[in-house]
Amino acid sequence: MIQQIQFSLPAFSRGFHLITNQVMRELPPLPEQGLCHLFIKHTSAGLCINENADPDVRTDFESIFNHIVPENLPFLQHTIEGPDDMPAHIKTAMVGTSVTIPISGHHFNLGTWQGIYLCEFRNRGGNRRLVATIYS
Repeated sequence: MIQQIQFSLPAFSRGFHLITNQVMRELPPLPEQGLCHLFIKHTSAGLCINENADPDVRTDFESIFNHIVPENLPFLQHTIEGPDDMPAHIKTAMVGTSVTIPISGHHFNLGTWQGIYLCEFRNRGGNRRLVATIYS
C-alpha cells in the first residue's frame, strides 16, 4: 500500500534545523515495515539526515556551506531575487531534495545519532512544503 501526505513546515531562519519530530507529527501511524520517502517542493532548501545530538554540527554545516558557496560571487547571473538566491540553489543541488527512511516496528529506523534536517539556504525562505510517501 502507498500513502501520500503533503504538509507545510513553518518558516525557519537560514541554517540547518532538525525536523524529525515535526515530520512525525504530520504522518499517520507508520506500518510495521516499509519506507518513507520525504521530498521538499523547493529549489532553495534541501533535506538530509545527519547528527541529531550536538547543535554545533548545525553551526558547522552552515559555516562550511557558506564557505564553499559564498554570496555575491561576481560571475553569477541569476541575481534578481537577491544575493542569497543563486547560492541557495547551488547548495540545494549539493544536499538534495529528498531522503528515504526505512520503517521498522512502526517507527523510523534511524541510527542513534541521526535526525532529519531541513537545510534552509535562504535568509527568508518562508513556509516549506513537503511530500511524504509511505510504502508498506
